[in-house]
Amino acid sequence: MSKIVLIWKDKSQNVERLNLNAPVYYALDFELPKELEPPFYGYITLRGKEANYRVKITEAKPYAPIKDILKRSNKNLKIIVKVEEVQEIASIPLTEFQKRDGEEIKRVSKYAIGILPEKKEIRLEKYREMSEEESEIQNIAKKYGVELPFSVLEKIVHTQKEYSLQKNELKKVVKKVVERYRNRLVDPHEAVGIVAAQSIGEPGTQMTLRTFHYAGVAEMNVTLGLPRLIEIVDARREPSTPMMTIYLKEDVRNNEDKVKEVAKKIESTQIMDVADIITSIADMSVVIRPDPKKMEDRGVKKEDIIEALSRIKLKISVEVEGNDIKIKLTEPSYKRLNRLMNDLRALTLRGIKGIQRAIVRKTKDTDEWVIYTQGSNLKDVLSLREVDGKRTTTNNILEIADVLGIEAARNSIIKEAKDTLEQQGLNVDIRHLMLVADIMTFNGVVEAIGRHGVAGEKESVLARAAFEITAKHLLTAGIIGEVDELKGVAENIIVGQPVSLGTGAVTLIYKPKKR
Repeated sequence: MSKIVLIWKDKSQNVERLNLNAPVYYALDFELPKELEPPFYGYITLRGKEANYRVKITEAKPYAPIKDILKRSNKNLKIIVKVEEVQEIASIPLTEFQKRDGEEIKRVSKYAIGILPEKKEIRLEKYREMSEEESEIQNIAKKYGVELPFSVLEKIVHTQKEYSLQKNELKKVVKKVVERYRNRLVDPHEAVGIVAAQSIGEPGTQMTLRTFHYAGVAEMNVTLGLPRLIEIVDARREPSTPMMTIYLKEDVRNNEDKVKEVAKKIESTQIMDVADIITSIADMSVVIRPDPKKMEDRGVKKEDIIEALSRIKLKISVEVEGNDIKIKLTEPSYKRLNRLMNDLRALTLRGIKGIQRAIVRKTKDTDEWVIYTQGSNLKDVLSLREVDGKRTTTNNILEIADVLGIEAARNSIIKEAKDTLEQQGLNVDIRHLMLVADIMTFNGVVEAIGRHGVAGEKESVLARAAFEITAKHLLTAGIIGEVDELKGVAENIIVGQPVSLGTGAVTLIYKPKKR
């Protein structure tokens, strides 16, 4: 059963005040619909695209000035709701909410009433239950003043079972883990974004600007170096040189002939690849002259060509004259003849659309046959019985997001960026790349780091204006009356005041002794 919920857009400082003061009365500048009877849940969006907080509302009444009340705005206040608790959640794209007519909610400018399907509620579970072993380890860690994350607890439990650690040995392990964990924590108010940008940008200036041959496959060109890094952070819909690495299942991977058969099945074969196309304007016809050797190499028969011709939408008649296939238009015209030629060039006889070439190579490390492709079509390749879906991958990040989901796309951004830098002999800490991948994907979609993505959606007017199209941002902000809180780095530098990071985030007040 789905739940009706209230979604409204708010400022981060209002949410902070709610979080600090909850339970608290909050005045809103819009009316509640009749079907929303307290108690119910409300969702707050900061940018109008995704829900960032969930609030529990236990009371609602018409607006009247009361003591210790918080307000959404200072004008046209309509109702007062009692916010019992505020919970920060993993961002839910608003497209997962539906309007009452079943249409998706794409954006919220003030407020909206939505329906969140019950199966989506699982996203809001912040923690899972700890096992007895994990709970014991967490208690030891707490004595050292640290609460360890689940991923670390799981590794310690695995180590404890593998080496049959006694209680005193376990304490020593946890103590060592806590020490290392503390060393790796980011200092309070550290400028992680600036440090990550510098750590990736500075080595990036040492990268080459050329396209290289793919390692191990001399026949295949793949974009590497700086152009590839730019492709990744720009979240291009299609890479300049899309390619796939296709691993096969155990019963196929060591048999070269079987692997070559799969490669033929994958490689897209068009009429132009196996035959010559001759146009005759005299009798308004087209002759297809198959090349027997090319046909054999690609595993295509004359019957496949005749069958493919039935997919052409023009009215045609097909005649077989010896080795040639003659196509005539039933309604002859130069325009139709030209269209027929274009249709024949694009006609696929066999294979998977989008994959121009498939090359079979043996890997050195695992000693198995692997297929490398020029072109990419992850969805159709994964549907083949012989393909090992767990290891097969593509360099098209947005295709991974569409087929395997946003978490897979995040991992792909990290892997592609790391591989691109390492191929140039550049060592960048993976945590900087993880931060970039998180920023690009936290909305539930892959966003570019640019004015059409992350940079263009910053809360600060001055930060947006400093990036690109300055006049437009300032003019728009002036027209709609946007306020800049001057919380970030760029905006504070622009106005010439200290940045609220590091030591600049702390304000010291000296209180002299009373005489």
